[in-house]
Order: sequence, then structure tokens, then C-alpha cells
Amino acid sequence: MLDRTGMDCAERVARLARRLLVKRGVDHPLGAEEDLAASGLASLDIVNLMLAVEAEFDIKIPERDMTPANFRSIAQIAKLVRGLSEQPAVSG
Repeated sequence: MLDRTGMDCAERVARLARRLLVKRGVDHPLGAEEDLAASGLASLDIVNLMLAVEAEFDIKIPERDMTPANFRSIAQIAKLVRGLSEQPAVSG
């Protein structure tokens, strides 16, 4: 089940990223490891992608994880989402 979830996660992240790219007028296949900024997403688009990921997966991305490295590619975002989804909720 974990592998299936991981695959689904990356596909969902890719769909969100492609929507933002299309809004920018960029319509080309996007590889999982492809640099999103180099593909045409501006820094504001990356922020919007982060917000869309939070809404899509019903998660809250902690400030410490809001780094350019975590939002460099679809694969990195999917890895972050899977990690956050697997963590138990901790208060305080």
C-alpha cells in the first residue's frame, strides 16, 4: 500500500505543478526530477504550489520544511508529503 500511495502522491503533485505551469504558458512534459524553477515556475508559483499541496493532501507543511530544496522537483515534494503524512500528529 505504501508504494501505491507514493505513486499516487507524485501523480497528484505533478498535476498541481502542471496546472501552474500551464497558467504561465508552459505546456511540456514535466519529469519527476526536473527543476520546477528552471521549468518556468516563479517563486510566487512555488508558494502557490506549496499552498495547493497543503490543500490537496490536507496537511500543514511546517516552516522548517518550507525550503527551496523541498520544492525543487515533483519527486522532492512527493517525498516531503509522504514523510509528513506518515508522522503522527504532535501537539505543542
